[in-house]
Amino acid sequence: MDYLYIKSLHIIFITTWFAGLFYIIRLFIYYKEAQEKIEIEKNILLKQYKLMIKRLWYIITWPSAVLATLFAIWLLILQPGWLQQNWMLIKLGFVAALFIYHWSCQVLYNQIEKGHLNYSSFALRIWNEVATIILFACVFLVVLKTSFGWIFGVLGIVGVSVLLMLGVKLYKNIRAKNSWDND
Repeated sequence: MDYLYIKSLHIIFITTWFAGLFYIIRLFIYYKEAQEKIEIEKNILLKQYKLMIKRLWYIITWPSAVLATLFAIWLLILQPGWLQQNWMLIKLGFVAALFIYHWSCQVLYNQIEKGHLNYSSFALRIWNEVATIILFACVFLVVLKTSFGWIFGVLGIVGVSVLLMLGVKLYKNIRAKNSWDND
């Protein structure tokens, strides 16, 4: 099969893998927040979220991870010289971090299957940003093909993430203060 077809398939499955990872955490957040609803709402929502989580995880996210990995290996077989380049070695480090992140999502999935989730929705929101940082780092490494070019991209997204989190915290504080004043 032609190199460009393999590369295209790798990019497609990386995209669907990340989409699954981003959305699975959002579903974990919804699941966690549904646990605090009144009983009738809680039962309906938890059942629906468990079904959505299971389908996303095993029909989209895991198969995408496997296929992205297989096409990545195929690309490395076609381009073995990449393994001699610093940018690729650093990228493979981030890919290892992505697998660890994926596995941590599996742990969260397993908790939900047992009927509990040990993390707050706020902690899950922060955890969701880890995948974004990995994505930014990998894209900058692949596009710029420099060992240091990725640092600026990652620092930029970390800075934006910190500002967003501070904004969310400020908004929550204002909202809490306003609801206190209205009581």
